[in-house]
Amino acid sequence: MKTFRSRFRVEAPLADVVAFHRRAAGMAAITPPPVLVRIHEAPTELGEGSEMDFTLWLGPLPIRWRARIEEVNDHGFRDRQVAGPFRHWLHTHRFVPVGENATEVYDTIEFELADRWPARLIGAGLWLGLPFLFAYRRRQTRRLLSRAVQRR
Repeated sequence: MKTFRSRFRVEAPLADVVAFHRRAAGMAAITPPPVLVRIHEAPTELGEGSEMDFTLWLGPLPIRWRARIEEVNDHGFRDRQVAGPFRHWLHTHRFVPVGENATEVYDTIEFELADRWPARLIGAGLWLGLPFLFAYRRRQTRRLLSRAVQRR
């Protein structure tokens, strides 16, 4: 099993950060081009037991994925791959308040590559792209949440 970790601070209250990450539509907003996200099925707000069915388009290559939301609380949640390119994928989102108007965002991904090709190759490519993906997510999350805070 391999693990990827990301951490950053956003100048927004905990409640805003949690609400932002629990909106299914937020996934597309923080996914970097050239990757496109098409959500086939998901509730507007992700809650305990919710499932998201989506396709990640890496150029012409579609990667179908289904994730289940677990362990939802006021400080985060987990999404577990139910179907997709990995043998195992568990993404833990954790949010820690740092004062009234700042929150630390922690992402931890545990994964195992699939046994079969081409899923194994696709999974390895996705894994190698995680640092870029999370750098983009960090920038977009800060930008989008700071706009929301400024509009108040």
